[in-house]
Amino acid sequence: MEVAAQGQTQNQISQLLNETLSSDCAVVRAATEALDGHSLLPGFPFYLLSIITTEEEEEEEEGERNKGRKIAAATYLKNLTRRNIDKGVSKEFKDELLRALLLVEPSLLRVLIEVFRIIVSADVVKHNSWPQLVPDLRSAIQNSNLISNAAHSHSHSQWNTINALTLLHALLRPFQYFLDPKVAKEPVPMQLDQIAKEILVPLLTVFHQFVQKDIKINTTSRMETEKTLLIICKCMYFAVRSHLPSSLAPLLPSFCHDLIHILGSLSFDYMATIENEYLMRLKTGKRSLQIFCALVTRHHKYSDKLMPDMINSALNIVKYTKNISKLDFLSERIVSLAFDVISRVLATGLGWRLVAPHFSLLLDSAIFPALVMNEKDISEWEEDADEFLRKNLPSDLDEVSGWKDDLFTARKSATNLLGVIAMSKGPPVGTSASSKRKKGEKNKGKNQRCSIGELLVLPFLSKFPIPSKTNGTETRILNNLSCNFFPFSSSFLLLIKIVVILDDIILIFSLFYCGYHGSYFGVLMGYGSLLDFLREQEPRHITTLVQLRLLPLYKSSVCLPYLVAPANWVLGELASCLPEEISADIYSSLLNALIMPDNGDTSCYPVRASAAGAISELLENDYLPPDWLPLLQVVIGRIGNDDEDNSILFQLLSSVVEAGNENVAVHIPFLVSSLVGAISKCIPANLEPWPQMVEKGFAALAVMAQSWENFLSEESEEDTSEKWASGRAAVGGAFSVLLQQAWLTPTPPLKGEASPSCCIDDASTLLRSIMLSVTESNVILELKIPELLLVWADLVAGWHAWEESEDMSIFDCIQEVVSLQNKYRLREFIARPMPSTPNPPVPKGSIIEGIGAFVSEAISQYPSAMWRACSCVHMLLNVPIDSFETESVKQSLAITFSRVAFSRFKEIRNKPCSLWKPLLLAVTSCYLCCPDVIERILDKDDDSGFTIWASTLSYVCTRSYEAGLKMESEIRLIVMALAKIVERHLELGKPQDGLLKECFSSLMEASVRLKEILEENAKVEEDEDDEEVETDDGDDGTEDDDEDSEADEHEETEEEFLNRYAKVAVSLQDGTVIEEEDVEDQEDEIELGYLEDIDLQRVVVSLFERYHRILIQGKTIRAELIASFLDAFPELNLYFQESRQSRKGDYGLIMIEANENDQITSNIEEFAGATWHLVWL
Repeated sequence: MEVAAQGQTQNQISQLLNETLSSDCAVVRAATEALDGHSLLPGFPFYLLSIITTEEEEEEEEGERNKGRKIAAATYLKNLTRRNIDKGVSKEFKDELLRALLLVEPSLLRVLIEVFRIIVSADVVKHNSWPQLVPDLRSAIQNSNLISNAAHSHSHSQWNTINALTLLHALLRPFQYFLDPKVAKEPVPMQLDQIAKEILVPLLTVFHQFVQKDIKINTTSRMETEKTLLIICKCMYFAVRSHLPSSLAPLLPSFCHDLIHILGSLSFDYMATIENEYLMRLKTGKRSLQIFCALVTRHHKYSDKLMPDMINSALNIVKYTKNISKLDFLSERIVSLAFDVISRVLATGLGWRLVAPHFSLLLDSAIFPALVMNEKDISEWEEDADEFLRKNLPSDLDEVSGWKDDLFTARKSATNLLGVIAMSKGPPVGTSASSKRKKGEKNKGKNQRCSIGELLVLPFLSKFPIPSKTNGTETRILNNLSCNFFPFSSSFLLLIKIVVILDDIILIFSLFYCGYHGSYFGVLMGYGSLLDFLREQEPRHITTLVQLRLLPLYKSSVCLPYLVAPANWVLGELASCLPEEISADIYSSLLNALIMPDNGDTSCYPVRASAAGAISELLENDYLPPDWLPLLQVVIGRIGNDDEDNSILFQLLSSVVEAGNENVAVHIPFLVSSLVGAISKCIPANLEPWPQMVEKGFAALAVMAQSWENFLSEESEEDTSEKWASGRAAVGGAFSVLLQQAWLTPTPPLKGEASPSCCIDDASTLLRSIMLSVTESNVILELKIPELLLVWADLVAGWHAWEESEDMSIFDCIQEVVSLQNKYRLREFIARPMPSTPNPPVPKGSIIEGIGAFVSEAISQYPSAMWRACSCVHMLLNVPIDSFETESVKQSLAITFSRVAFSRFKEIRNKPCSLWKPLLLAVTSCYLCCPDVIERILDKDDDSGFTIWASTLSYVCTRSYEAGLKMESEIRLIVMALAKIVERHLELGKPQDGLLKECFSSLMEASVRLKEILEENAKVEEDEDDEEVETDDGDDGTEDDDEDSEADEHEETEEEFLNRYAKVAVSLQDGTVIEEEDVEDQEDEIELGYLEDIDLQRVVVSLFERYHRILIQGKTIRAELIASFLDAFPELNLYFQESRQSRKGDYGLIMIEANENDQITSNIEEFAGATWHLVWL
C-alpha cells in the first residue's frame, strides 16, 4: 500500500512537472502552485531525484518530453534547496544527490550541479558538516570510467569521470577566494587542505599520465580526455589562486611541466580551432597560463625555479601576434595571457635576468605586431566604433559595459608589457671597470642606471616615420630626433646605433606587412603605454616627443583619421605631465579634431570621441583655455546633429562646465536655453523609455544647474546677485518648460502601469534650481511649481533603486521644497483636496506624503543615506500647520516614520554605533509631534518599545556613548524630548521607576551640555571675526604646507592594506561601519523649524518649579552633575538649598558614599565625585 501510494504521488509530481513546460501561462502557474504544495511533503526532494535518474526507453517525441520533465525537476529542486538551505539537508538526501550527480547526462548535470553548490556553500564551507563528502568523492573519481579503465583495462565503472570531476570543480570553487576578510593573513582552510591531500595529489598523477600519453603537437585526443584535462586544470587553478595547500607544493614542478607540454601542443592555425576537441585544448591552454599568473603573483617562493620554463613557453606563444587579425577570440585570449605571464615574471626580482635577454625579440616580433592596426581593427572601426574605442582607446567618457573578459585583448596586454619593460632599469652606463674613483663617486655611479625605455623602446618607436605623401620631411625629423631627442653619453649612443641598425630591418618588414598607417598606429599605441615612464622624464623630452611625433599628424595634408584618433588618446593619457608651453597647441589641435567630419565612407566618430576624452583630461589637469566660448559653441552647436556624437558631447559639456567654474558659469543662461530646445525635441509623447539624447541631456543640465547655483552663491557674498537676477529667471524658466514637457504633457500611464522614473536624480536637480529661482509668490504659479512637485513626489514615492547613488539630489530637493513651503505655503503641499468627478474618488497623495514615502523607504533600505533621510524627518514634521486636516497628515507621517526608524534601530541595537543617533532622533521628532500617539505605537510594535527608546535616548546623552552629541540642534531636540517624557510621566501619575531616574539625570546632563555649546558657539563667532584678517595673511604658507604634506604622504604596504581592510570587514559584519557620504552628513545641523523658537532654559526651569519635590525625591545623582547643573541654572539652587535645610518632615538631602575618610559632607563643591541620594526624611 505504501509503495503504491508513493508511486501515485511520484506520478502526480511528474504530471505537474510536464505541465510546467506548457505554453499556457495559467497552466504553468497552477502547476507551480500545486508543486509548492507537494514540496511540504517530507519525501518530496527524493521524488524529484527519482524522476531525474529514472531510465526509460521511449519514442523520440516522448523522450524529448521526459528530458524536459527531468530538467524541470532539477530546476525546481535547485530553487527548493535554495529556499530551504537554512533548515538543513539530511545525510540521506546528500548521499542520493551525490549518486545522481555521478550518473546523469551533461544537460541535467549543468542544472543539478547548482543544487550541489548550494549545499557545499552551507555544509562544507561554512559549517564543515559533510565529513564523508571528500572520501566519497575520492572513491568515485578513482573508480570512474576513464581513470579506472586506465588503471585496469578490463574493469568497467558505472561512475562518469567527467561528472565526478565536475563535482570536484564545484567543491573547490568557493576556495578560490579568501573566505574570511576579517583575517589579514588567512591560513589555508582545512577543508581545502583535505581536498588537496586526498584528491588533488593522486589526481595529478593521473593528469601526468594523460599528458604523456595523449598530448601530441597538432593532434587531439578524444573529447572525454580533453575535458578531463581541462577540468583538472580548473580545479588546480581554484586550489592555488589564493591559497596553496602544502601537499601540492612538491608537485608543482611536475605539474607545471605538464602544463608547458600542453601549451607546446597548441596550434594557432585558425582553421584548426573549428574542431570541438581542439577548443577544449585551447581552453586548457588558457587555464594553464592563468595558473602560471597565479603562481608567479601569489606563490613566487615556489615558482621561482619554474620561471625560466614559463618564460620560454610564453615567448613561443606571443610570437603568433603576427597573425593576430586571423585569430579567434579564444586564441587571442591565450596570446594575451602569455603577455601577462611575462609581465608578472618581469615584476619579480628574478624577472629582469630572465626577460632582459629577450627584450629586443619581444619588441620586434611580439609586442609591436600586436600594436599595429590590422584588418580586424578597421572592420570594428566601421561596424562598432564604440567597441573599438573601449578596447583600444579607453577614456573616462566611456561607459563600462559588456563582459570584462572582452577587454583582455592581446594589444592591451602587449601595451601593458611594453610599459613594464620601459620602466625596467638597465645596467649602469658610462662607467669603466678600470677607472679609479672615490667612494662617493662609485656609489653615485651605481645609481646612474638608464631605463629600458631610454635604451630601447623610444629609439625603436622613433624609427617609424609619420605617414604622408612624401617622407622627406620625416627623414629630417628622424635625423634630428636621433641627435636631440634624449641627450646621452657617447657609449650609450653607440648602443642606440646598434639598435637603429636592427630597427631598420624591422622597419622594412613592418612597412611591408602593415603599411605606413598600420605601423604608425602601433607607434602611437606604444607611446600611450609609456605614461609612467614619461612622467619620470624632464618636461623638454615630452615637449620634443609631442611636437615631433604627435602634433604633425594634425597638420598633415592627408586625412589620417586612423592615426588622429590614437594621437588624441595619447595626448589625453599624457595630460597630467604635459609642459605648459605646449598645452595651447595641443588644445587647438584637439579642438580641430573634435569637429573633424566623416571622410567619405570612413567614419570619423572615433576621432571626435577620442578628442572629447582628451580635452576632458586636459581640463581636469588644470589647463584653462584662453577663451571658453569657442569650445562651448562647438559643443552646443553639434549637439543634436548626429545621434552618434550626442553622448560624448554631453559628457564633454559636463566636464567643461565643472572645470570652467565662473569662466563658464556666465554663459550658462545662454547654454541652457539652447540645450533645452534641442532636448525637448527628443522627448517622446509617451512616458517611457526616454532616448539616450534626453537622458544625457538631463545629466548635462544637472551639472550646469549645480555650477550655476555655486556661481550665484559666490556672487551673493559679493553683493552682486542683482546683476544675475535675469539669468536666474531665464534658467529657472527654461528648466520649468522642459520638466513640464517631460512630466505634464505626455500621455498618462494606463491603469496598473508604473510612473516614469527616468533621470529622477538629474530632474530633481533641475527642479531644485527652479525653486531657487523663485523670488515672489506669483513666480510659483508662473513656473507651475505645485504641479511639477506633485508629479515629482509621486515619482520618488515609488523609488527603489537604493543600490545606485542617484538619490542624493532628491534629498537636496526635499530640503528646498520644505524651505519654499515655509516661505510661501505651497498649494497641496500637506493635503490635497478631493477631486471632482469623473476623476477617481480617491485622490493621489499630497506632496509631503510622496516625500514621506521616499524617506521611509530610505531609512529601512539604505544605510548610507540614513543620516540624510532622518534629517528629512525633522524638516517634514516641523513645517507649519494651518488646520486640523493638515495636523492629521503630520500625525500619520509621524506614525510611519517612528515605526520604520524604531524597527531599523532594533536591528542594530545590540552594539552601540553612530547610526543609533539619527534613528533615535528621528523617533524623538515624531514623539514631540504627538507624544501620546507615538508612545502607544512604540509599545504596540514592541511590548516595551517606548521604554527601550527613552532609555537609549538617555544613554546617548551620557559620556559612555562614543559618538556623542556634537550639534546644538541634536541637544536641543533631546532636551525637549526628555523634558516631555519626564513631564508626561509625572502628569499621568506613572510609577517613579528607573526610567524616570534615567531621563531626569540625562535631562540635567543634556541641559548643561546645551548651555556649554551655546557659550562655545558665541565665543567661536567672536574669535572668527577677530582672526579673519590673520587668516587671509597666512594663505601662502598653507599652500606650501599642503604641498609638503602631499610629498611626505606614506605609501601603504601590502601588510598595512590587509590589516586595514580586515578591520573594515569586522566593522561591516558588526553593522557599525558608515559609508563616506554619511560622515559628511553628520556635520549638518538638524532643521527644527518652529521648535527653534522654544526657550529651553524656561522649559527646564518651569519643570523644576512645578515638580521639584518629586524630581529630587529618592534619586541617586552624581555630585559633579548637580554642581554643573546648578552652575548652568543658578536660579534652581534655591530648591536644592531647601532640600538640605528642611527638617519638618518635608524632604531633605542626605549624601551616602562619603570621601576617603568616611566623613559625610553636605557641600557639593567639596566633593564632586560623590553620589547623592535624595530621599524623604
